[in-house]
Amino acid sequence: MDTSPRHHAPDLWIGQIFAAKAVASGGVIRRNRRWVEDEIGRDRFVEEVQRRGFHLLETGDQLIVVCHPGPIRMHF
Repeated sequence: MDTSPRHHAPDLWIGQIFAAKAVASGGVIRRNRRWVEDEIGRDRFVEEVQRRGFHLLETGDQLIVVCHPGPIRMHF
């Protein structure tokens, strides 16, 4: 069970993140993994990304959300 402290109400935090212009235009949003875990928890973030049909990538300490449901192709 995740018992780490939360700084904001999860619904408010999610609303703010997914209200970004990049989301509306099918762009990319990036957040520090630890920050996401501290604010709302990784599981909740993953659920929200999946619910929207977006793609979630992780590299190093960054979580990258591709804000469109289309296919992703890695070139290298």
